[in-house]
Amino acid sequence: MHPVRAWLLAIRPKTLPAAIAPVLLGSAVAANVGGFVLGPAIAAMICALLLQIASNLANDIFDSEKGADQPDRLGPTRVVSSGLLSAGQVRVGLWVVLFAAFCSGAYLVGVAGPVIALIGIAAAASAIAYTAGPYSLGYHGLGDLFVFIFFGPVAVAGTVYVQLGAVPGNAWCTGISQGALAANILIVNNLRDIEQDKRVGKRTLAVRFGERFCLTQYATLLSVAFVMPIVLWLSGGAHWPVLAPLLLLPVAFGTFDRIRRTRGAALNDLLARTAQVMLLFSALFALGLVAIT
Repeated sequence: MHPVRAWLLAIRPKTLPAAIAPVLLGSAVAANVGGFVLGPAIAAMICALLLQIASNLANDIFDSEKGADQPDRLGPTRVVSSGLLSAGQVRVGLWVVLFAAFCSGAYLVGVAGPVIALIGIAAAASAIAYTAGPYSLGYHGLGDLFVFIFFGPVAVAGTVYVQLGAVPGNAWCTGISQGALAANILIVNNLRDIEQDKRVGKRTLAVRFGERFCLTQYATLLSVAFVMPIVLWLSGGAHWPVLAPLLLLPVAFGTFDRIRRTRGAALNDLLARTAQVMLLFSALFALGLVAIT
């Protein structure tokens, strides 16, 4: 395989909507109150994408070292376990990506102050600790919670803060919606891998509580996400166009129905579909927020 293709496999571009969506929505929240600033918005997007890539590279390395990537893996090809790239090469790539994230983060710290440094350090540490270390988050059922927090309220509020220097109330409703949809991406991933994870001792919530719990969790979080625009509108935090994400209800719950009836490698397409729903939801939500300002 050509090295460029191998690195694209390692980066896993299909996961990147989870990083794009909350920054897009956070920028719309800033615009909603008349405070959108292009430079910090771009830097926040770059930083979010780099941290997502860093997490993907770290997962490739540490899942391989922990024996979680078996030959019968159902998910996308992992470059270290398949021998396409060495663990050393991916480690170098990980450090390069983290350094680039540090540079974009340093600009944001200069713009918005030291609180952004704390958020950035916590986000980077969580991204690596998902699979790294003796108490990795993903191996102890904590991945869902941390994905919800860092891809939801933290990412949205952080994006708003670097542009406004404050966090308005509507950032929290939008952040909750994004966290719920991001967590659903991980839920589909863990549902697909439930049998393999059992064998290697990876105690995700899917392994701990079973398939029925996963499906209930997915449906509940999906419902929470779609309630948030309604809450924002009813509370007076935005005008009626903020209800635009409700147009996705048939698609989102149609995807859930397919997940409910699907198992194994066929869930890969539905995982990508869940990420697409998140990105489309955030785009409609963002358009609704800026439609009438």
